[in-house]
Amino acid sequence: MHPHPFSIASIVYIVRDPLPPLRADLATLFGAEMPRHGVRAELVGQGGGFDGGFGDGGFTAGSAAGFTAEPWRAGGMHIVGSLRSRFASLFSPLWDALGLLRAWRHARPDCIQVRDKVASALLGLLAARLLGIPFVYWMSFPIVEGFEARRDRFRRRRGPSWLSLRWLGHALRAAASRQVIYRLVLPAAEHVFVQSEAMRDWLAGRGIAPGRMTPVPMGVDAALFDRNAIAPSLDPRLAGRRVVLYLGRVAQSRRSDFLLELALLLRREIPEVLLVIAGDAPSSDEMVWMRTAIAARGLGRHVLLTGWLPQAAALGYAVRAEVGLSPIPRGALYDVSSPTKLVEYLALGIPGVANDIPDQQRVLADSGAGLCVPMEAGAFAEATLRLLREPALAARCAERGPPWVRKHRTYDILAREVARAYQRILAPCGPGR
Repeated sequence: MHPHPFSIASIVYIVRDPLPPLRADLATLFGAEMPRHGVRAELVGQGGGFDGGFGDGGFTAGSAAGFTAEPWRAGGMHIVGSLRSRFASLFSPLWDALGLLRAWRHARPDCIQVRDKVASALLGLLAARLLGIPFVYWMSFPIVEGFEARRDRFRRRRGPSWLSLRWLGHALRAAASRQVIYRLVLPAAEHVFVQSEAMRDWLAGRGIAPGRMTPVPMGVDAALFDRNAIAPSLDPRLAGRRVVLYLGRVAQSRRSDFLLELALLLRREIPEVLLVIAGDAPSSDEMVWMRTAIAARGLGRHVLLTGWLPQAAALGYAVRAEVGLSPIPRGALYDVSSPTKLVEYLALGIPGVANDIPDQQRVLADSGAGLCVPMEAGAFAEATLRLLREPALAARCAERGPPWVRKHRTYDILAREVARAYQRILAPCGPGR
């Protein structure tokens, strides 16, 4: 049992992710854990596509037959509009305004919180000021820099004039977003939840007081990642193979073909190696690109790209693996991230090999449950081969992972930190009014 720091605190939470929520840091953290601390969330956002399996933000609620939405018992859910609409980026602030009104009618909020949105963040800030309640921003991703990266991709393309118009649209959105987020929203927010300690340090360099920020890294659901409760995959393609695992989406922007260069090096040393890539791509074009790259390198017998998988199947493949891989490209977008996959490997007792973005470097240094190397094929291959060839080292790493995750990165642990932050945020206004 968790002591309630509040009688009951109600927050309106405007989110960028599709509703009902799929990501664990929404569905588990706010749907299951925060109510135990007396914090209830009125979710506001748009509906979207549901995969019900393994996605980029960790494992999600669903079933093999398709997505089945669980009732949101942690407050209310106000879905206005659809992310499938071609006009979603234009209309979402208006939809969020209507959702905010519905949430206010459902439960008088003690706080308004916005996650990874720009125009709706300004809307939430104004509404909070009118209601005389705190405004909080949740940054799980550097959204402004994401818009700028998309702008730059269009600038590098050559083609018809309509591409120039699209570039101009992305350029205007990136410029406006930078002004709104860094000059208006973050300086005015009573508190900012960030994805990692690296993100906190980065924003502190932009003038945001560190005392107004709380890092909330990605975690795992302890019950879901209980290795003893997982049925190993019976896929006959795994028989007699040394299985190395990558859990997550594949995409050109993530340099997923790096995994194939690594597979070539591993095959040279251990012919029976099999790299299992358990995940989907954000589009059919990206999946075709990856499958074509596998065929072009002659890796059909040494790389198994599963595509979309339900939770049980993906976890079944995971527990057959001897090593888990987490290569994350360095740069402004990912250096401040908190990748889920490494923590998932450790929770399952799988030794990890990860590159040196700050969060992964810290996790492996603190846990001793894997090896941290630069994102270079040779370095990854050397570390992976060490774990495959040195059973004692692999066993030590596997043994250290689960207790470290249970102590530091399960959502019940992370919820305590979030609850303490809400205590500080809401205390001046009297939560639970």
